[in-house]
Amino acid sequence: MDARKLKILFLGTPEFAVASLRRLVEGGYNVVGVVTVPDKPAGRGLKLQQSAVKEYALSAGLPLFQPEKLRDEAFLEQIRALAPDLGIVIAFRMLPEAVWAMPRLGTFNLHASLLPHYRGAAPINWAVINGETRTGVTTFMLNHQIDTGDILAQREVDITPADTAGTLHDRLMEVGSELVVETVEAIAAGRARPVSQNVIGTPASAGTSGNDGQQIIKEAPKISKDDCRIDWSQPGERIVNLVRGLSPLPGAWGVMAGPEDEIMVKIFAAEFHPACDPAAPGTIISDERTRIEVACLDGYITLEQLQLAGKRPLPPAELLRGFKGIASYTFK
Repeated sequence: MDARKLKILFLGTPEFAVASLRRLVEGGYNVVGVVTVPDKPAGRGLKLQQSAVKEYALSAGLPLFQPEKLRDEAFLEQIRALAPDLGIVIAFRMLPEAVWAMPRLGTFNLHASLLPHYRGAAPINWAVINGETRTGVTTFMLNHQIDTGDILAQREVDITPADTAGTLHDRLMEVGSELVVETVEAIAAGRARPVSQNVIGTPASAGTSGNDGQQIIKEAPKISKDDCRIDWSQPGERIVNLVRGLSPLPGAWGVMAGPEDEIMVKIFAAEFHPACDPAAPGTIISDERTRIEVACLDGYITLEQLQLAGKRPLPPAELLRGFKGIASYTFK
């Protein structure tokens, strides 16, 4: 069957999903409907904010649906009326079976990891935080459990030492959009061969083996505030990976304690320098002009971009022009 004749129902929310939707539309594929979240109040004025997927769908003139409840019968009737052949889900909420089982060819998801590793809400962040050197994208068929369906296709992507969650996100977004189109073509041509996640091979860097020789699956749960706090008693490489994996959002953070106050600080870029006998973890060393370093377990972390509470992110030289006596503080 000609893949461009398949009636596609697309479900997604953030910018990560837009790249695939755009590639489908610009490639001439038949997107008959787009489902995204309802507008939500955001910012100090609580102005209603549209999702990135909604903004693109409106600009492309695509039929748009924003149900409050995915099991709402009126919404389900609207989707049935589209008679979709194939569903595609990217960065959306969990779907009820009434939705994902509706398209006659089923529904597949694009996930930003090499499944079965890094199932969950934050696969890009955790891959960088854990110091992985490879990750990728996966398309898989939806079933009753999150991120566990049979795999259709995968594409590997290297993680470089310079990568942050932000740069990796952008690269995976583009590679993922290519994989989505390839998956649609394979399904239309009858070439798709779903493989259970229980048997598919994955790169050794994506997981470790237990004492029984079985591979331990790494998970990617939602990032909490506590996950973002820097423990300066940890090795420097681990700290830098945490900073990279949380940059630009939500941002790694710490608390500077001074003689008279405490200040919350977010750190977006840092570099590790090993040392044999560093100062006590959390000690701040600065020339008060251009350089800020913090002692950790096995050396020093040079802070390259940081943000004091209520301020904008700045390089050290700019921050130090307005903040004197930083060496009198210590990270708790």
